[in-house]
Amino acid sequence: MDLLVCVVNDESNLNTLLEGFVELGVTGATVLPSQGMGRRLGGVLPATGALQAMLSAARPENTTVFSVIESQEKLDAAIALAQRVCGDLNAAGTGIVFTVPIERAVGLAPPLEVADPDPSADSGGV
Repeated sequence: MDLLVCVVNDESNLNTLLEGFVELGVTGATVLPSQGMGRRLGGVLPATGALQAMLSAARPENTTVFSVIESQEKLDAAIALAQRVCGDLNAAGTGIVFTVPIERAVGLAPPLEVADPDPSADSGGV
């Protein structure tokens, strides 16, 4: 079980990411506004060269998504989804993704129920 943290720099990608999580069976996430250190300290630190380029690419505000994911398969799929939705995460100003192992979690949402494609089908027999 891991905590997936996605910092999404372009908020227009957020709903696509969350909808994709639902399609993968990720049952819950917490979404918080966030701000990077470079943006926060931009007026305080002397910015030259690469630092200036990084600061100019930073958005005034980011969105951070936290989700506890129980299976490695879902975790890998969620990371791949974040990379597809947000773009090249190695490029400045796109976002970051990381995971943290979780030893124990209480109060997680239950797994999503898969809807029966034919609600008139009777599985009870005659």
